[in-house]
Amino acid sequence: GSYAFHNFGKVKKLNINIPNSVTNIGEHAFEWCDSLTSITIPNGVTSIGNHAFNYCRSLKGITIPNSVTSIGDRSFEDCRSLTSITIPDSVTSIASYAFFNCSNLTSIAIPEGVTSIGGYAFSGCSSLASIKLPNNLISIGSNAFRYCSSLASITIPESVTGIGEFAFAGCSSLTSITISEGVTSIGEFAFTGCSSLTNITIPDSVTSIRICVFSNCSSLTNITYNGTKEQWNSINKDSWDWDYGSAIKTVTCTDGVITL
Repeated sequence: GSYAFHNFGKVKKLNINIPNSVTNIGEHAFEWCDSLTSITIPNGVTSIGNHAFNYCRSLKGITIPNSVTSIGDRSFEDCRSLTSITIPDSVTSIASYAFFNCSNLTSIAIPEGVTSIGGYAFSGCSSLASIKLPNNLISIGSNAFRYCSSLASITIPESVTGIGEFAFAGCSSLTSITISEGVTSIGEFAFTGCSSLTNITIPDSVTSIRICVFSNCSSLTNITYNGTKEQWNSINKDSWDWDYGSAIKTVTCTDGVITL
């Protein structure tokens, strides 16, 4: 149940096997279990509650079975020793703050069935060098990948319709971004502080670009736009503020170059 092992910080048992009869891991169940290094969740568990394993800072490995359909808010927040995790195909959404500040997480497999990534879901995962977004993903929440400072490139699939505010802010190693056809809006400050970014492609499906999207992108001088100059000029931008604080000088369109 909820708070079952909450704040068992001094417990020396390094591994926990949850019995097969369990179907739900309650909210805060293992929160602050500082000595917990590994845990096996049995087939039959369908949901992992909010805050279930957050601040388990010694947790290095966890197996999530295919029976799990729901991973709650902040479920693995600040699990700083976690280096990799596989999310089962049965999961369709990644909740807000789910892996927030998992600073040693280097890889994660997101299944094709995931349609939404919540706000701050991977924010602060500073060792995450690469991630493949699923082809059925529809929404990327605000701050979802903020401060993923090792992330080098990202392709946003065509199923995505909107990129949330600050979604990739502070991704200082990000050099290339490809936004596929289908995205209609780019939220405010979405790529701010991506200081290594040199290449970005924006599709002609985009109809809205919010304020300061590229602020402090000091290496980005040109945007590639897969539409005409007329289409670019018709995009709803926040007055002059969309490129405020950026180094962008030109937009390369299919029929020529716009100088800013």
